[in-house]
Amino acid sequence: MTALTLSTTAAPGLRADALVIGVAKGSASSRRSLVLAPGAEAVDKAYDGRLADVLETLGASGAEGEVTKLPAPAGFKTPLVVAVGLGAESEKDAGYDGEALRRAAGVAARALSGVKKAAFALPLADAADAGAVAEGVLLGAYAFVAYKDTAAAADKTAKTKNGKTPLAEATLLGGKPRDKVFKAALERAAAVVEELNRARDLVNTPPNDLNPESFAAVAQAAAKEHGIKVQVLDEKALTKGGYGGILGVGAGSAAGPRLVKLSYTSSKAKKSLAFVGKGITYDSGGISLKPAGHNETMKCDMAGAAAVFAAVVAAARLGLEVNVTGWLALAENMPSGSATRPGDVLRMYSGKTVEVLNTDAEGRLVLADALWAASQEKPDAIIDVATLTGAMMLALGSRTFGVMANDDAFRAAVHEAAEEVGEPAWPMPLPEHLRKGMESSTADIANMGERMGGGLVAGLFLREFVGEGIAWAHLDIAGPAFNESAPFGYTPKGGTGTAVRTLVRVAELAAAGDLG
Repeated sequence: MTALTLSTTAAPGLRADALVIGVAKGSASSRRSLVLAPGAEAVDKAYDGRLADVLETLGASGAEGEVTKLPAPAGFKTPLVVAVGLGAESEKDAGYDGEALRRAAGVAARALSGVKKAAFALPLADAADAGAVAEGVLLGAYAFVAYKDTAAAADKTAKTKNGKTPLAEATLLGGKPRDKVFKAALERAAAVVEELNRARDLVNTPPNDLNPESFAAVAQAAAKEHGIKVQVLDEKALTKGGYGGILGVGAGSAAGPRLVKLSYTSSKAKKSLAFVGKGITYDSGGISLKPAGHNETMKCDMAGAAAVFAAVVAAARLGLEVNVTGWLALAENMPSGSATRPGDVLRMYSGKTVEVLNTDAEGRLVLADALWAASQEKPDAIIDVATLTGAMMLALGSRTFGVMANDDAFRAAVHEAAEEVGEPAWPMPLPEHLRKGMESSTADIANMGERMGGGLVAGLFLREFVGEGIAWAHLDIAGPAFNESAPFGYTPKGGTGTAVRTLVRVAELAAAGDLG
């Protein structure tokens, strides 16, 4: 991962391969179409105060995601200046939004693949801004190369898709290297993003190399490294425990299912949280087979479990004063002679029976068992994360996840946490009239209901398996978990690590007693 440092060295005197500055779209009050952000003063001075004019001549507008490169002026020890767009100009003395800084830093880091060292002179009003820029750099410099050049990957010189190595080192100018608050901001960014990038790696790993057993092994290794207790239930233990949902989904695969429990505890904790993740390492749809064109990216159907895994490890690395338990419900959904059939009835871990009308509605079945298991420990709150429904993508698109809950105040708190860290989310309802569609003449409930509002129906199903009196939220990350289009901001193509930062922020708020 890209190395991070802070420096108070003036931009002209810092030795680096590139210097990153920020530009923005001018407002009516500025009377310019392009303005320079704080941090660009030294470059502007070297251009005799005409840097904005030069950039406009080169086509720069300050729009978000825009990159303009130009030679560094005389007297600078960096040969290249990279001007990155921040979007709208900040209001006077308001500074730039953390997400704008995060995205700009990510864009610049991607543009600087192949560069050894870059200095970032983006506007840093405080340590929070430094943390946002650090996150953006580390997220933007990510590359999944394990299957491109194994030998190179092993010696840390792996090349990205364009044949260049990721940015190796980033120095943040304007940061205070001896200030504990600034140092803590960078350390937090490094811990969270390193685990988020581990989640991205897991999502990107082909399903022939990542199955429930191997995923569990990764979790066990990380738990041992970071002092987290881990318990893995295999097929025998799941059968003995009566986990009918997880067993039913995994029945058709040669790779048996697993339920992994990760427990991070703090001696100073006053609150406890449970995170539950859907971990379908490959989803063929089972007997209700997915049509052609819908199978190719189904390795990403374990993104919820990857996010939960990463968040628990991050909480441990940050030493948060809150107890966090992660539940990874792992299975591979495949068709075979032993697979669950439409019409079968499963007895869940809670004791409820479920009529399976569609085997491609499998995520809610594994989550139901894990939610009930989490509920037995009576945490203060439960959050589940899942690439659950195509209906949520139809409702919110490919970059926003839905937030449902059994408590309006908790839903609002989770939504606000997501927006705070820059993960687009939207609160969604759980209309009671949709519950009727899941009534079954054979079992306690069916795993399908009305087609319209399918994402909400799935949320209502999950609610049935949450213990009484426990605040619960459901994050349907089907849209943003896997980016099939071109990279943007700090988001790469492929696995994105969506929801990791939201979960970590919720844990931080719980530790501080500010979750509501």
